[in-house]
Amino acid sequence: MTQTQERTRTFTWSDPAAGAAHLGRLSGLELMRAMIAGELAAPPIMHLIDMSRMEAEEGRVAVELLPQEFHYNPLGTVHGGVISTLLDTAAACAVHTTLPAGIGYTSLDLSVKFLRPVTVDTGLLRCEGTVLQRGRRTALAEARLTDPAGRLVAHATSTCLIFPLP
Repeated sequence: MTQTQERTRTFTWSDPAAGAAHLGRLSGLELMRAMIAGELAAPPIMHLIDMSRMEAEEGRVAVELLPQEFHYNPLGTVHGGVISTLLDTAAACAVHTTLPAGIGYTSLDLSVKFLRPVTVDTGLLRCEGTVLQRGRRTALAEARLTDPAGRLVAHATSTCLIFPLP
């Protein structure tokens, strides 16, 4: 009989409605900068997958993630959904940084290419999203996930729908 060591993880998060209440009153860049400064709580997804260190400027967002065992799939590598979440976050938040107060967005699609396997030995991942083109109704963004050596691990493009908030 094989013995395995059980591992546990506990995390906490703040009420996401508190941050969402600022959506119509702050520009996207102001909202991102308030989260980075700790004035607004990060969304629960950042705590769920343990994303860290966010940077934001108009049209660009970067986030980091240190791969952990709890990110693994049955193959012993980081699950593609975790990688896709990083890519979606960086690309969509980059679009958000270009939006004025009172304007919202949602992802319409996300096209991902996985280029290298990721494990706990990979080291700190950096995901940078940039806006490629923004119009009145849609925006196109890309995100690049790189390892500590600067090698491209995964790439995504995303289209976001832009709309006035109620």
